[in-house]
Amino acid sequence: MDKVPLMGKIDIGENSAFSEELNFEESDNLLLGLDESQLHAVTVDTEPLAILAGAGSGKTRVLTRRIAWRAMKGKEDPRRVLALTFTRKAAGELRSRLSRLGLRDQIAAGTFHSVAYAQLRIYWQDRGIKEPTLLANKISFVTNLLPRDKRSTDTLDVVAEIEWAKARRISPETYFSEAEKHERTPPLGLQEVSNIFKSYEELKAERKFLDFDDLLSDCAKIIRSDRSFGDAQKWRFRNFYVDEFQDVNPLQFSLLAAWLDGRSSLCVVGDPNQAIYAWNGAEADHLIRFKEHFRDSTVVSLSKNYRSTPQIVETASCLLENSGIEAVRGGGLKPSIVNYSDEEREAEGIAKKVNEIHTSGEKWSDQAILVRTNAQTEIFTKALREEGIPVKTVSGSGLLDRKDIKTVISELTNSNIPLIQKINDLDATGGDASSTSDEDETTTDTERTVALAELRRLAEEYLALDPAAKSNSFVLWLKSQSQNLYEINDDAVEISTFHRSKGLEWSVVHVAGLEQGLVPIAHAKDSNAVAEERRLLYVALTRAKDRILCSWADNRHFSGNKRKRDPSPWLFNIERAIQNLEKPLTQKEQITKVKSARRKKTKNDLPETQQVRELKEWRLSVSRAADVPAFVIFNDETLLDLVEIQPTNLDELLKIKGIGPVKAERYGKEIIELVSRHY
Repeated sequence: MDKVPLMGKIDIGENSAFSEELNFEESDNLLLGLDESQLHAVTVDTEPLAILAGAGSGKTRVLTRRIAWRAMKGKEDPRRVLALTFTRKAAGELRSRLSRLGLRDQIAAGTFHSVAYAQLRIYWQDRGIKEPTLLANKISFVTNLLPRDKRSTDTLDVVAEIEWAKARRISPETYFSEAEKHERTPPLGLQEVSNIFKSYEELKAERKFLDFDDLLSDCAKIIRSDRSFGDAQKWRFRNFYVDEFQDVNPLQFSLLAAWLDGRSSLCVVGDPNQAIYAWNGAEADHLIRFKEHFRDSTVVSLSKNYRSTPQIVETASCLLENSGIEAVRGGGLKPSIVNYSDEEREAEGIAKKVNEIHTSGEKWSDQAILVRTNAQTEIFTKALREEGIPVKTVSGSGLLDRKDIKTVISELTNSNIPLIQKINDLDATGGDASSTSDEDETTTDTERTVALAELRRLAEEYLALDPAAKSNSFVLWLKSQSQNLYEINDDAVEISTFHRSKGLEWSVVHVAGLEQGLVPIAHAKDSNAVAEERRLLYVALTRAKDRILCSWADNRHFSGNKRKRDPSPWLFNIERAIQNLEKPLTQKEQITKVKSARRKKTKNDLPETQQVRELKEWRLSVSRAADVPAFVIFNDETLLDLVEIQPTNLDELLKIKGIGPVKAERYGKEIIELVSRHY
């Protein structure tokens, strides 16, 4: 293969001792500033390759350097590279970094769904097939299939079950047995969900609708069954890079296998400690057992955290048995924990703290507020706006809701002109200023510029997938991605859920709502679900570069009623970790602590909550009546598991170590009743 020259300057990276931009001719200059493990990950020749990249270890940096370095060495044609991410933001960041490394507009990057949809649209157009309608609102579609008395309460659970099943390639016919095997407990019952799932697929086929999961399965099927089309796509993309590989589900893995078709040209990055989507069908096993899935593969580990202070790394690591992460940075502030009387005071207090931390010359976007559920975002949005602080949320006004962008989209919709031409026209005119005359007076020229730049970036992403795309085709694709488009706001405090924060970072992170029932979430019942909730909190904490502020409330409203809350059982672990940070840790001290740390469940791990006190009192009473020591009833390790798992029935109780059939039958009802008082 001919070498593809890299054009432009090379930014040599954020964790390097260098900061200037230099114009290099040689590929080896891409290796500047890499540590030994990063260097190995970038240059190792063997494939398939898995890069185990812990939080803050520079995985995106390594991934982009590897792509650029192999292109410069003539090992890969960048025009034949496909980089797969899980969010639009991640795809944009990857393309932006590659552009700075000289690979301008040469790398195709996108989500599994966006790439699959782009390929399907090419297939439909080439074969003269009428394009199916993309089912954007699955909830309303499913609602009508439920009994009337269940529509307001159970629709979301049924949709989640259908998505879980399709992610695992489970059909309506096999749903019941597979769901039973995986111990799924939807409120409507397995048989009823199975019937709804079947009706959903039948009605969707009748109306010629496709949902987002169908995009993946149909694309894989067509690539395998239509030889000419499949060969064309395999020729188009020959080298694959997958980010966040621990979150790949069986359906996505199947599509990836179809694209690869037995080839070994695969590089993946991921972190088992950040596997947080098992509830939605993801299987970290694809990463953990990579060498079993891919013969003759290589695994490289990145263990140095360049993002966060030692204090943040130490605090977050208390949630894992062995994070294996070493902090490289020095100095830093201790994380803090604040207790508020209720969620209103918590939101007001955090808003004031955001204002206090923000100083002249700094950006609002340096701070973020992270919460467990979408329902929690509204109160923080209100509190920040009352303080005069700009806010950005995923549910806010998105790119496609802007009037100036709607005008451009309308023009593109009615055009069969090549997309590249229309985008170049847009660049030349800067958009039609007259079209924005009815914009809100607060809309600035800067905001319009940012919005148009984002639209162009999305167009470039689509052109990388289909270079011959027409303008109207781009519009249809763009609307299919609307759920992943953030609102346009240059400088604002982002309010995000833990899940949506993954892959992002901020200087200061406020982690709010750390209470039992939210962290871990109430419906996380078995040990696997609780373990995933633990990893989810770890993800939230490791988004911070310089400072973490944690908070929880004594009271919170649920379903219109204010309820007394206990702190998250993991908040005690965090508090103890903070207390151990008597002084800033040296790098040597941090490495020693990380290597020797292994979490052990002891009585010292028990938080002093009302729930724990009641369980201890009950245990003591029962032990005295039986004339045996308290630990014979159950020990502190079992008590801690009760607090973390919150069992609601005997089956869940029996999964807890230290509680066998005899104890479950003798004490089960009393224990469950005690636990349930504090949901």
